[in-house]
Amino acid sequence: MRIIHTADLHLGQVMYQDYTREDEHDHFFQQLNGWCQTYLPDALVVSGDIFDIQQPGASVKKRFNEYFVHLHNAFPQMAIIITAGNHDSASRIHADYSVWSLGNITLIGLPPASDSLSKPEGWEKDYIVNLPQGFIVALPFMTGARQDIVQALLDHVAQHNNEQKPVILMGHMAVTGMDCTGHAFEIGHVQTIDPNQTGQGYDYMALGHIHRPQTIGYNDEHQPVSTYPAGILRYSGSPLHVSCDEKYPHSVSLVEIDRHGGDVTVTRLRIDEKRHFFELPLSGHAADAEESLAAVKQFAEEQQSGYFRLTLDGRKPFPPDFNQQIYQLIEPYNGEIRFNPKSIWTNLPDLAETENKAIFQVAELQQMTDPMDFIRQTKSHYPELDIDELSQAFKEVEEELRRMSDETNALTHEN
Repeated sequence: MRIIHTADLHLGQVMYQDYTREDEHDHFFQQLNGWCQTYLPDALVVSGDIFDIQQPGASVKKRFNEYFVHLHNAFPQMAIIITAGNHDSASRIHADYSVWSLGNITLIGLPPASDSLSKPEGWEKDYIVNLPQGFIVALPFMTGARQDIVQALLDHVAQHNNEQKPVILMGHMAVTGMDCTGHAFEIGHVQTIDPNQTGQGYDYMALGHIHRPQTIGYNDEHQPVSTYPAGILRYSGSPLHVSCDEKYPHSVSLVEIDRHGGDVTVTRLRIDEKRHFFELPLSGHAADAEESLAAVKQFAEEQQSGYFRLTLDGRKPFPPDFNQQIYQLIEPYNGEIRFNPKSIWTNLPDLAETENKAIFQVAELQQMTDPMDFIRQTKSHYPELDIDELSQAFKEVEEELRRMSDETNALTHEN
């Protein structure tokens, strides 16, 4: 049995509130189409997080439809199995099940009910795709391990697998032992499931949720091809870098299984991303404002396309319009040069060593009616600040607000 495994498409994602990624997803699906043509897999499995938000717009849904209708038309003998992730609306995904099934495409949004084991036999067929080459147990994102339900599905497959065909289990979860580099959460703050709780009887578990490609229990991502004994768990990883912290290569997994309980061979198909992520300056050292602006200018001229963020020196002064200057530099590139305003700051002062740090009680802050009171008491931390100039600016704002209020009151009395 041969499959292509991917996950975490995050269709509709908008980066840094400004940048859509439609052309980047187009670029990925062109590559996916090429791999399907080259390897002619029996199935394409997509393990969750199809969309970036639970209620994607009409244009995002349209793109999803076009991508997978095209794949079906190009490769009608290839089964396509798509399951919902935690970013997706399970009910919305599942609502389209009947329509997509007409095109040999299986959409699974809702997980099995918690009382499934007490139901008459037959509920299992909604989650088992029986192909001539093997079985695929298609499970979407589920809260908790649900080991009994997963095992019941695998047992059902075992009862009908008289030809010892390969068995693939799909899941969208965080498992113990994963490498979650690049994610915003830390391992200690996310629920993980022990691999032993994922059931027994599958040859390959096609996981989604973690964006770094990896085979659980192995450290061989540098190898283009690896062969394992049956029973492995693998994250294909996301097709696109979803954040600047995902510095590792992204890929999809070409998986070949000779028989149930036999060998599993994984080929990592490296994705050529349309826009790469960079950290500036490229030298890696923290920069001041002048150096940073020069690095952005050079990067834009040389690369012409890509995402970037800056590593800044916290000991140096930065103008208040620093980010605005960066946006002005990259404006001529029509959105091809994309700025992540969440910079990396180094050499920040250690607050524990700041002896004259101003400390305020909540009550003190609540009683301050003049913002200049707070500024004067903390001015030692801002040596570049012109207190007199700032005070004059506040006075001008107060006078303008007073004038506007007087005009409003006058109009009210006239009416």
